[in-house]
Amino acid sequence: MNPTTIFAVALIATGVLALAGILAVAVRRGNEPGPMTAAELDRKALERDRSRRVEPTAEAPSAVATLERTETETETEAGPAEPPVDPMLQRVEVSENDYGVTRRQFFNRALLAVWGLFLAQFGLFSLAFLWPKLKGGFGTKVNAGKLLDIKEQLFDGATIVPLHNNPAQAWIVPFELKLLEDVPGNSFENLPFLIAGGEDDGIGIMAMWHRCVHLGCRVPECVPSQGFECPCHGSKYNIHGEYEAGPAPRNLDRFAVEVNDAGELIIDTGNVVQTPRAKNKTAMYPQGPFCV
Repeated sequence: MNPTTIFAVALIATGVLALAGILAVAVRRGNEPGPMTAAELDRKALERDRSRRVEPTAEAPSAVATLERTETETETEAGPAEPPVDPMLQRVEVSENDYGVTRRQFFNRALLAVWGLFLAQFGLFSLAFLWPKLKGGFGTKVNAGKLLDIKEQLFDGATIVPLHNNPAQAWIVPFELKLLEDVPGNSFENLPFLIAGGEDDGIGIMAMWHRCVHLGCRVPECVPSQGFECPCHGSKYNIHGEYEAGPAPRNLDRFAVEVNDAGELIIDTGNVVQTPRAKNKTAMYPQGPFCV
């Protein structure tokens, strides 16, 4: 598994564990008795007061009797007293610690936590997708192998057999360096970094993106015609990727290439060069029957 897959699996597992924890807490809280209402607290207080009441004696009359006598005297002097307030109807302030967290509050907070976790995962996935790859893979410099070995695979007698490099998404083809002088005004003028090697035998190497410049279909090689022919909409290019026919607006895109000190071909897939349709072409096309 690559690091990106491991990272994605870890994030998903974290989200599942968090959701399972929230559900477990919700079930446990659902089985616990909920907080007492204000009426229940008043009832508890009234029962506690009754249990502490002292029975009256002849020497010590009860507080109730004293209160009744006082109310009678007050009523005689100042008129009838206001009826007593039922303790069960009195409003009692309850602190948050006494009342606790309601079930609605708990589920609201749990929902916000799950939503926040989802946004965090989405942000991390987006960052991982947009983060540039520092080494290896498309978008960086790809080592295609020894230049001499590549050249041996490009020819079958006089026929050119393009070599595909999957990590670079590129077609590798040979290019005779003398064509740069023999065909003035070609697509490769002032772009020497598009051709590598050839100092000894005059045969350089070129790498072209295998994506059709029309709508992005992968363009296969056509050995009989010595070119590249798109199966989606019929765009055709010669063996050097120069436009020949179809709706494509330009030549195939090319990558910058170089040969390192170890004699290996390096394809810089982060350096893509676009060129317009060539007026003076460097290769004949077709040289045989079409594939599309």
